[in-house]
Amino acid sequence: MKKLLLSLVLTLGMLVTANAQIGIIGGWTTAKAPVSASDVLESAKNASLFHAGLAYKFELGPVFTLQPALVYQGKAASVNVAATEDASAQSLYSRSNFLELEVGAQVGIDLLALRPYLLFEPFIGYDLSAFNTLADDVNSGVSTVLNNAKNKLEYGFGVGAGIELVNHVQLSVQWFMNLGKLYNGEKLTVGEQDYSQFTNLKNYQGVKLTLGLFF
Repeated sequence: MKKLLLSLVLTLGMLVTANAQIGIIGGWTTAKAPVSASDVLESAKNASLFHAGLAYKFELGPVFTLQPALVYQGKAASVNVAATEDASAQSLYSRSNFLELEVGAQVGIDLLALRPYLLFEPFIGYDLSAFNTLADDVNSGVSTVLNNAKNKLEYGFGVGAGIELVNHVQLSVQWFMNLGKLYNGEKLTVGEQDYSQFTNLKNYQGVKLTLGLFF
């Protein structure tokens, strides 16, 4: 029985290796941080950045392909902040530079020269460098508070579709959504300074356009 299981594992390993390719992926990301009901935070605008990394693609059958990837991913958003008694209307720019582990599951039909596919891609990531700044805000320390309050760990998923040409070039588009909160609410109060209104910012969500080259 043990020999049979070992043989099956080795056979599966050889099949996966035989149908595996290493690739370079990269592209364009546009995201925003939607605002829930708030008197202070009015609207969120998309901000565009890039992503790039390495992927490993292997087939697990005639229609199913698994493609894990390690990616440097920038996500950012611009949010309008309404005027208050103490400050004029301003704009908050929030950016995170994540190192993400993505596991893309592709379902598609190989038509020899091309392979159209549907994509589901869960991911987890760590924020390597948070950058938050409020326009014209020099002295209040809002940027420092928000940087310290930014949740470093992210997780979420993406759904989309793509096409692969001659088994070496991929082009895909997907909508993604980060789950969890953008900021840790407990860290938004420092002494007499209370920035809890920023808990009304939801986490990043947006669209990714990705080009991949596989060898």
